[in-house]
Amino acid sequence: MNIKKLLHTALAFFSLLIATAQNSILINAELDTDKKVISIEQEIVYTNSSQKALKKIFLHDWANAFSDKTTPLGERFSEDFLKRFYFAKDHERGGTTVQYITDSSSQSLQWGRIENEQDIVWIECLQPLLPGKSQKIILKYKVKIPSSKFTRYGYKDNGNFDLKYWYMVPAVHDTNWNIYSHKDLDDLYTPLIDYTINFTLQEDYEIVSDLRRETINISEEERNRTIQLKGNNRSEINLYITRGTSLFYSFPADGIQFISDIDDNKLMPEMKSVATTRIVQFLQKKLGPYPFDKILISESDYKNNPVYGLNQLPDFLRPFPDGFQFEIKQLKAITESYLKKTLIINPRQDAWLRDAIHIYLMMAYTDQYYPEMKIIGKLSKVIGVRWFHAADLKFNDQYFLAYKNMARLYLDQPLSLPQDKLVKFNKNIANAYKAGVGLKYLEDYLGDDNIVAESIKEFYGQNVLRYTDSKKYKEVLTSLSNKNIDWFFDDYVNTNKKLDFKIKSVKKDKDSIEVTIKNKRDNTMPVSLYGFRKKDIVSKTWISGFTGTKKVKIANEDLSKLVLDYDQNIPEVNRRNNYKNLKWIFNKPIQFRLLQDIEDPRYSQLFFIPEFEFNVYDGFTLASKFYNKTIIRRDFEYNISPAYGLRSKKLLGSASFFFRNQIAEHGLYQIRYGVNGSMFSYAPDLLFRRFSSSVSFLYRPEDLRSNKRQRLSLRNINVFRQRNEENPVVTPDYNVFNARYRHSDFNLINFLGYTVDYQLSKNFSKISATVNYRKLFLNNRQVNLRLFAGTFLFNDTEKDGDFFSFALDRPTDYLFDFNYLGRSEDTGLTSQQIIIAEGGFKSQLEFPFANQWITTFNANSNIWNWIYAYGDVGLVKNKGVSPEFVYDAGVRLSLVADYFELFFPVVSNKGWEIAQPDYDQQIRFIITLSPETLIGLFTREWY
Repeated sequence: MNIKKLLHTALAFFSLLIATAQNSILINAELDTDKKVISIEQEIVYTNSSQKALKKIFLHDWANAFSDKTTPLGERFSEDFLKRFYFAKDHERGGTTVQYITDSSSQSLQWGRIENEQDIVWIECLQPLLPGKSQKIILKYKVKIPSSKFTRYGYKDNGNFDLKYWYMVPAVHDTNWNIYSHKDLDDLYTPLIDYTINFTLQEDYEIVSDLRRETINISEEERNRTIQLKGNNRSEINLYITRGTSLFYSFPADGIQFISDIDDNKLMPEMKSVATTRIVQFLQKKLGPYPFDKILISESDYKNNPVYGLNQLPDFLRPFPDGFQFEIKQLKAITESYLKKTLIINPRQDAWLRDAIHIYLMMAYTDQYYPEMKIIGKLSKVIGVRWFHAADLKFNDQYFLAYKNMARLYLDQPLSLPQDKLVKFNKNIANAYKAGVGLKYLEDYLGDDNIVAESIKEFYGQNVLRYTDSKKYKEVLTSLSNKNIDWFFDDYVNTNKKLDFKIKSVKKDKDSIEVTIKNKRDNTMPVSLYGFRKKDIVSKTWISGFTGTKKVKIANEDLSKLVLDYDQNIPEVNRRNNYKNLKWIFNKPIQFRLLQDIEDPRYSQLFFIPEFEFNVYDGFTLASKFYNKTIIRRDFEYNISPAYGLRSKKLLGSASFFFRNQIAEHGLYQIRYGVNGSMFSYAPDLLFRRFSSSVSFLYRPEDLRSNKRQRLSLRNINVFRQRNEENPVVTPDYNVFNARYRHSDFNLINFLGYTVDYQLSKNFSKISATVNYRKLFLNNRQVNLRLFAGTFLFNDTEKDGDFFSFALDRPTDYLFDFNYLGRSEDTGLTSQQIIIAEGGFKSQLEFPFANQWITTFNANSNIWNWIYAYGDVGLVKNKGVSPEFVYDAGVRLSLVADYFELFFPVVSNKGWEIAQPDYDQQIRFIITLSPETLIGLFTREWY
């Protein structure tokens, strides 16, 4: 078997050696370090390797993706809420200026760019390029290098240059042209090309690359030098140009020259060499010989695809040993480079396979050399921390947890989906992790630890430096497997069907046990069943894929417990229902835990935590929060929080129960049911009790990258208020039915959202609509517009004053939806808090309420950075009087948009407000204290 594989590998390399190069590129480039411009004269020899004549040749000009905000790259940044490119100065962006394109006889070739894909160049052939024939193309152009702050590649503040996608390169043509715009996905797909690069730069600069360095020509007059670089069978060329002392270090590693500038945590050179050599030896054993004599790993490469997790914390907080920290970073980067440079797979359409091999090898390396390393490192031994389930988890458990996070959020996507269709978290983290975990799942199912490993090695040996795809890997894996593995590709790879099995029932006979297992999802993936006698594993049985339920008979060997997937190799979205206790009424013991933890499926967990809140009536409230919510979201969650007000000296609290029912992938995809209640003070020495039940219908498009969302909520709110004997309210208790429809499409450039709200109570009925629009123009001017209109269908609440009326500037919030610091305050700092709802005015005017109808229009636009000018106009109509025209205007300081803002009124119906007495009391503010709301600012680009 080993001899056969060696022959295969030798034959593959021999064929590469005797094959004549089909494509070549000669580049003469000169770098102007002051202007940050590369002048390029380039010669491309392109050979038509397809079976049909080509009328056009397409080139990737990804340097031009930085030319303006409307390129696919600019749009991608906007979709991900990355403002730095949109607000960048023109000189920070890049672009390509083409001077001419000719053939070998200097005859001009017609060329152009694809509409709306400014980084794709097409060139018209003078004659159709026949199969097997070559076309020489001569280009002269200049590339303006962008700032590295966009993608980490480009010019840096320290004067260095990390060059990636800096020249034009042909696209791959098989049956069609595989042309893709730059979308910051690191997925350029090019043919294998023989390169010769003559790069001229100032003599105090140095070039670092993984190419052979042939000659150096020095021009003493101009203080420049030309460095010649050569490399064959390369997919892309990255250059790192440094001035002065270079941060790159180099040493031999198992016959390969290793070059890197990844932070070494100040390790001794000997330790770095030992770790790197071990990694390279591991990869060459698991994959096969590396076909090049150098491997280059940069800090920029690593940071674009790091080992996510605790290792990204600052040095003084990192819980991992320096040696492991350095080694795992190098393992991630070296393995990625090793695979990218040798397995020529379409990275836009078929990236999952390379990701699967990458993560599988990382898991295998950690199991071999760091089997006891925990997911939280040295923190797992700290008293207090070690009591958490997180302290029990191995380092490799992070891969499943990242995937499960997206599955529980219902944002997981098929592994085979094109990269540009994935949400950022899936593209960068979850899909790669799911792919690697899937290979471990498959390995466990096959019952032979060598089959998957052998399939990877054989696939690599057969396809190194050749065009290949996942279909060829399936052929190799199938030929080695002793079981049917169609489910892995049909269900696991090509869909986002989730795994969730449970033991439905058990029937015990004298010699056997009949176990009924339910597959709660629509797939045919297998599951393992373990039999335990106390703590000892007695049996393990694999059940082939099935739908619905399946009965399995196993030997009755005085078993005390049955467990599905005890080793937790199956990436189930829910493992809590995998246990069946045969000797006791409860399947799992109850576990009480202080503080939130990672879910432990072996226990029924109950968490509790001290909690503090504040309002001016209760003061600080001290609560004991009991809940079942883990770090990764669950479908059913509850929260019971008895509390005590330190100022009001009253028992307070809240409770909520919430269930999510996922019914589809898009369209009406989820129904949410909820019940909640709360009791706090709404005025000095006065309590309110609020009870609500609700059902919500959520809609989303098939494209999960789209931010379009719709939601229809139906709820019933009951409010009971203690009566104030000195100032009694006529209706202290009331019930309101509320139907609300929301539509939103939120992104950085355009935001459009509207809400229609209907309320029905015993004494009133009202309907309102709110439209919000936000536009960010190409000149960085931002305009925010808001329209609100509401009317009572009937209103018999005069006895309650304006408690149920529409508010111009500060709603009374009779539904208790808003988080007011002092909801009943008319004076003092807390009375100056506003929430932009209903009328949305910022000034407190003579007509603050409307008991018949109201229409307002709010607008603001930025003056400079986070300083805005705002203006509001509207009509307020009360019963028995004519509509009142109202207006105000002023300055808005948007320190954190919608979360922390200040409003300074300037002019309104009251006149020139800024000159009036007690002006400081007219300043309004928005403040959000909810951690979950603030966290949303940072997670929106990922989800």
